[in-house]
Amino acid sequence: MTERRLTCKACDGRWPPQDHRIADLGLTVAYLFEDQFFPGWTVLVLKRHARELYELTREERSHVIEEVNTVAQVLAEEFHPVKVNYGLLGNQLPHIHWHVIPRLADDPAPLESVWGHPHQPKPLGERVRTELIAKLQASLRG
Repeated sequence: MTERRLTCKACDGRWPPQDHRIADLGLTVAYLFEDQFFPGWTVLVLKRHARELYELTREERSHVIEEVNTVAQVLAEEFHPVKVNYGLLGNQLPHIHWHVIPRLADDPAPLESVWGHPHQPKPLGERVRTELIAKLQASLRG
């Protein structure tokens, strides 16, 4: 019996949705996360396949964290969070991707992780999503 190999949905374009794309940052591409229950939640997806940080060179790791930092700064300017959360998990999608999540003053679960707070996903309508992405793109350019 031959081993069945699954493709990486980040590598083959099945995730994240392309209409959520904010910007190509160099080594990663930033996307607005589909679930905006926590407003501003953004994901940076590594453009090449790697599952673990140690699979990146020292220079790549440094460059990626600078890209994460750039997005965090833009989100801070736009959303004025109390705190920004960062997540690099990969249990469900074994491909390096950083979650950058502004935690706001009216956060419904300020002491919990975003994954620990049960909620109905909150997708944005196309117009609102497009406007927010345009604002974030402008901030990244500026």
